[in-house]
Amino acid sequence: MQMFNDADWVVKSVMLLLIGASVLSWTIAIAKSVELTRSQRSLVRQNRELAQTATLGQATQNEILQTGTAHQIVTTVQDEISRSSPSGLHSPPLINGIKERAIARLTRLEGQRARQFALGTGPLASIGATAPFIGLFGTVWGIMNAFIGISQSQTTNLAVVAPGIAEALLATALGLVAAIPAVLIYNHFSRRIAALRGLLGDQSALVLQLLSRDLDLQQHQPPGNNLNETPQP
Repeated sequence: MQMFNDADWVVKSVMLLLIGASVLSWTIAIAKSVELTRSQRSLVRQNRELAQTATLGQATQNEILQTGTAHQIVTTVQDEISRSSPSGLHSPPLINGIKERAIARLTRLEGQRARQFALGTGPLASIGATAPFIGLFGTVWGIMNAFIGISQSQTTNLAVVAPGIAEALLATALGLVAAIPAVLIYNHFSRRIAALRGLLGDQSALVLQLLSRDLDLQQHQPPGNNLNETPQP
Protein backbone atom coordinates (compact mmCIF):
# COMPACT_ATOMS: atom_id res chain seq x y z
CA MET A 1 0.00 0.00 0.00
CA GLN A 2 2.90 2.36 0.72
CA MET A 3 4.30 1.71 -2.75
CA PHE A 4 0.88 2.40 -4.25
CA ASN A 5 0.46 5.63 -2.27
CA ASP A 6 3.90 6.89 -3.29
CA ALA A 7 3.45 6.08 -6.98
CA ASP A 8 2.80 8.65 -9.69
CA TRP A 9 -0.85 9.30 -10.57
CA VAL A 10 -0.44 7.63 -13.96
CA VAL A 11 0.99 4.50 -12.35
CA LYS A 12 -1.80 4.58 -9.77
CA SER A 13 -4.37 4.75 -12.54
CA VAL A 14 -2.76 1.76 -14.25
CA MET A 15 -2.77 -0.22 -11.02
CA LEU A 16 -6.42 0.57 -10.31
CA LEU A 17 -7.34 -0.41 -13.87
CA LEU A 18 -5.56 -3.74 -13.53
CA ILE A 19 -7.14 -4.43 -10.15
CA GLY A 20 -10.56 -3.73 -11.65
CA ALA A 21 -9.79 -6.04 -14.58
CA SER A 22 -8.79 -8.80 -12.17
CA VAL A 23 -12.01 -8.39 -10.17
CA LEU A 24 -14.01 -8.48 -13.42
CA SER A 25 -12.26 -11.70 -14.50
CA TRP A 26 -13.10 -13.50 -11.27
CA THR A 27 -16.68 -12.21 -11.33
CA ILE A 28 -17.16 -13.58 -14.84
CA ALA A 29 -15.49 -16.83 -13.80
CA ILE A 30 -17.90 -17.43 -10.93
CA ALA A 31 -21.06 -16.36 -12.77
CA LYS A 32 -20.22 -18.22 -15.99
CA SER A 33 -19.17 -21.34 -14.14
CA VAL A 34 -22.57 -21.53 -12.42
CA GLU A 35 -24.38 -20.93 -15.73
CA LEU A 36 -22.42 -23.54 -17.69
CA THR A 37 -22.76 -26.11 -14.91
CA ARG A 38 -26.54 -25.73 -14.90
CA SER A 39 -26.68 -25.96 -18.69
CA GLN A 40 -24.52 -29.09 -18.72
CA ARG A 41 -26.64 -30.86 -16.11
CA SER A 42 -29.81 -29.92 -17.97
CA LEU A 43 -28.50 -31.13 -21.34
CA VAL A 44 -27.24 -34.43 -19.94
CA ARG A 45 -30.54 -35.09 -18.19
CA GLN A 46 -32.66 -34.16 -21.20
CA ASN A 47 -30.50 -36.20 -23.59
CA ARG A 48 -30.99 -39.21 -21.34
CA GLU A 49 -34.77 -38.73 -21.49
CA LEU A 50 -34.77 -38.21 -25.26
CA ALA A 51 -32.82 -41.43 -25.76
CA GLN A 52 -35.65 -43.29 -23.99
CA THR A 53 -38.45 -41.52 -25.87
CA ALA A 54 -40.09 -43.16 -28.87
CA THR A 55 -42.09 -40.32 -30.50
CA LEU A 56 -42.36 -36.55 -30.55
CA GLY A 57 -45.72 -36.86 -28.81
CA GLN A 58 -44.10 -38.62 -25.88
CA ALA A 59 -41.38 -35.96 -25.79
CA THR A 60 -44.08 -33.30 -25.53
CA GLN A 61 -45.65 -35.05 -22.53
CA ASN A 62 -42.35 -35.55 -20.69
CA GLU A 63 -42.07 -32.92 -17.95
CA ILE A 64 -38.26 -32.91 -18.07
CA LEU A 65 -38.38 -32.04 -21.77
CA GLN A 66 -40.87 -29.19 -21.33
CA THR A 67 -38.19 -26.68 -20.34
CA GLY A 68 -34.81 -25.54 -21.57
CA THR A 69 -33.19 -26.33 -24.87
CA ALA A 70 -35.06 -29.60 -25.41
CA HIS A 71 -38.39 -27.76 -25.32
CA GLN A 72 -37.13 -25.28 -27.92
CA ILE A 73 -35.89 -28.04 -30.21
CA VAL A 74 -39.03 -30.16 -29.98
CA THR A 75 -41.24 -27.10 -30.44
CA THR A 76 -39.23 -26.04 -33.49
CA VAL A 77 -39.60 -29.47 -35.12
CA GLN A 78 -43.33 -29.61 -34.39
CA ASP A 79 -43.78 -26.10 -35.75
CA GLU A 80 -42.09 -27.15 -38.99
CA ILE A 81 -44.40 -30.15 -39.26
CA SER A 82 -47.46 -27.96 -38.72
CA ARG A 83 -46.35 -25.44 -41.31
CA SER A 84 -45.48 -28.08 -43.88
CA SER A 85 -48.59 -30.26 -43.71
CA PRO A 86 -51.25 -29.70 -41.03
CA SER A 87 -53.41 -32.57 -42.31
CA GLY A 88 -50.85 -35.34 -42.39
CA LEU A 89 -47.82 -36.54 -44.32
CA HIS A 90 -47.95 -39.22 -46.98
CA SER A 91 -45.71 -37.93 -49.76
CA PRO A 92 -42.03 -38.97 -49.68
CA PRO A 93 -40.85 -35.71 -51.30
CA LEU A 94 -42.75 -33.73 -48.66
CA ILE A 95 -41.23 -35.86 -45.92
CA ASN A 96 -37.73 -35.27 -47.26
CA GLY A 97 -38.39 -31.55 -47.41
CA ILE A 98 -39.52 -31.50 -43.78
CA LYS A 99 -36.33 -33.24 -42.71
CA GLU A 100 -34.17 -30.76 -44.59
CA ARG A 101 -36.00 -27.73 -43.20
CA ALA A 102 -35.95 -29.16 -39.67
CA ILE A 103 -32.19 -29.71 -39.88
CA ALA A 104 -31.69 -26.15 -41.12
CA ARG A 105 -33.78 -24.65 -38.31
CA LEU A 106 -32.09 -26.77 -35.65
CA THR A 107 -28.68 -25.75 -36.98
CA ARG A 108 -29.63 -22.11 -36.51
CA LEU A 109 -30.96 -22.86 -33.04
CA GLU A 110 -27.71 -24.60 -32.09
CA GLY A 111 -25.76 -21.57 -33.27
CA GLN A 112 -27.89 -19.24 -31.17
CA ARG A 113 -27.46 -21.37 -28.07
CA ALA A 114 -23.71 -21.65 -28.66
CA ARG A 115 -23.46 -17.85 -28.82
CA GLN A 116 -25.39 -17.64 -25.55
CA PHE A 117 -22.96 -20.11 -23.95
CA ALA A 118 -20.01 -17.94 -25.03
CA LEU A 119 -21.65 -14.66 -24.02
CA GLY A 120 -19.55 -12.85 -21.45
CA THR A 121 -16.26 -14.63 -22.13
CA GLY A 122 -14.98 -11.97 -24.52
CA PRO A 123 -13.68 -9.66 -21.76
CA LEU A 124 -11.54 -12.51 -20.45
CA ALA A 125 -9.71 -12.76 -23.76
CA SER A 126 -9.27 -8.98 -23.89
CA ILE A 127 -7.91 -8.83 -20.34
CA GLY A 128 -5.54 -11.72 -20.94
CA ALA A 129 -4.18 -10.10 -24.10
CA THR A 130 -3.86 -6.48 -22.92
CA ALA A 131 -3.23 -6.57 -19.16
CA PRO A 132 0.54 -7.32 -19.44
CA PHE A 133 1.00 -4.40 -21.84
CA ILE A 134 -1.03 -2.06 -19.64
CA GLY A 135 1.16 -3.05 -16.70
CA LEU A 136 4.24 -2.57 -18.85
CA PHE A 137 3.07 0.93 -19.71
CA GLY A 138 2.84 1.74 -16.01
CA THR A 139 6.32 0.31 -15.49
CA VAL A 140 7.83 2.36 -18.32
CA TRP A 141 6.17 5.50 -17.02
CA GLY A 142 7.40 4.88 -13.48
CA ILE A 143 10.98 4.15 -14.57
CA MET A 144 10.94 7.27 -16.73
CA ASN A 145 9.97 9.31 -13.68
CA ALA A 146 12.73 7.58 -11.70
CA PHE A 147 15.34 8.66 -14.26
CA ILE A 148 13.92 12.18 -14.23
CA GLY A 149 14.37 12.12 -10.45
CA ILE A 150 17.99 11.05 -10.93
CA SER A 151 18.64 13.98 -13.22
CA GLN A 152 16.97 16.43 -10.86
CA SER A 153 18.75 15.16 -7.76
CA GLN A 154 22.05 14.85 -9.64
CA THR A 155 22.88 11.63 -7.85
CA THR A 156 22.99 8.00 -8.80
CA ASN A 157 22.46 6.72 -5.27
CA LEU A 158 20.37 3.54 -5.44
CA ALA A 159 18.41 4.56 -2.36
CA VAL A 160 17.06 7.53 -4.29
CA VAL A 161 15.86 5.70 -7.41
CA ALA A 162 15.00 2.26 -5.96
CA PRO A 163 11.55 3.23 -4.56
CA GLY A 164 10.41 4.67 -7.89
CA ILE A 165 11.60 1.60 -9.82
CA ALA A 166 9.92 -0.73 -7.32
CA GLU A 167 6.64 1.16 -7.69
CA ALA A 168 6.95 0.88 -11.47
CA LEU A 169 7.62 -2.87 -11.33
CA LEU A 170 4.55 -3.30 -9.15
CA ALA A 171 2.44 -2.27 -12.16
CA THR A 172 3.97 -5.09 -14.23
CA ALA A 173 3.27 -7.56 -11.43
CA LEU A 174 -0.37 -6.48 -11.27
CA GLY A 175 -0.61 -6.84 -15.05
CA LEU A 176 0.52 -10.45 -14.79
CA VAL A 177 -1.80 -11.08 -11.85
CA ALA A 178 -4.71 -9.88 -13.97
CA ALA A 179 -3.68 -11.55 -17.24
CA ILE A 180 -2.65 -15.07 -16.21
CA PRO A 181 -5.94 -16.05 -14.46
CA ALA A 182 -7.95 -14.44 -17.29
CA VAL A 183 -6.19 -16.57 -19.91
CA LEU A 184 -6.56 -19.76 -17.87
CA ILE A 185 -10.23 -19.09 -17.17
CA TYR A 186 -10.92 -18.27 -20.83
CA ASN A 187 -9.28 -21.49 -22.03
CA HIS A 188 -11.22 -23.48 -19.44
CA PHE A 189 -14.51 -21.98 -20.56
CA SER A 190 -13.62 -22.57 -24.22
CA ARG A 191 -13.25 -26.29 -23.52
CA ARG A 192 -16.49 -26.40 -21.53
CA ILE A 193 -18.42 -24.54 -24.23
CA ALA A 194 -17.09 -26.96 -26.85
CA ALA A 195 -18.35 -29.86 -24.73
CA LEU A 196 -21.75 -28.17 -24.36
CA ARG A 197 -21.98 -27.69 -28.11
CA GLY A 198 -21.37 -31.42 -28.47
CA LEU A 199 -24.22 -32.18 -26.04
CA LEU A 200 -26.42 -29.73 -27.91
CA GLY A 201 -25.63 -31.47 -31.19
CA ASP A 202 -26.50 -34.82 -29.61
CA GLN A 203 -29.83 -33.37 -28.47
CA SER A 204 -30.68 -32.16 -31.96
CA ALA A 205 -29.73 -35.55 -33.38
CA LEU A 206 -31.99 -37.34 -30.90
CA VAL A 207 -34.94 -35.11 -31.78
CA LEU A 208 -34.29 -35.62 -35.50
CA GLN A 209 -34.38 -39.37 -34.86
CA LEU A 210 -37.82 -38.96 -33.29
CA LEU A 211 -38.90 -36.89 -36.29
CA SER A 212 -37.65 -39.51 -38.74
CA ARG A 213 -39.37 -42.29 -36.80
CA ASP A 214 -42.65 -40.36 -36.68
CA LEU A 215 -42.48 -39.61 -40.40
CA ASP A 216 -42.03 -43.31 -41.16
CA LEU A 217 -44.94 -44.21 -38.90
CA GLN A 218 -47.10 -41.52 -40.49
CA GLN A 219 -46.64 -43.06 -43.92
CA HIS A 220 -48.29 -46.25 -42.68
CA GLN A 221 -51.25 -44.48 -41.05
CA PRO A 222 -54.49 -43.66 -42.84
CA PRO A 223 -54.96 -40.10 -44.15
CA GLY A 224 -56.37 -37.61 -41.65
CA ASN A 225 -54.04 -38.46 -38.78
CA ASN A 226 -51.93 -35.51 -37.76
CA LEU A 227 -48.34 -36.25 -36.89
CA ASN A 228 -48.23 -33.24 -34.62
CA GLU A 229 -51.03 -34.41 -32.36
CA THR A 230 -50.11 -35.43 -28.87
CA PRO A 231 -51.37 -38.92 -27.99
CA GLN A 232 -54.02 -38.96 -25.30
CA PRO A 233 -53.25 -40.94 -22.12
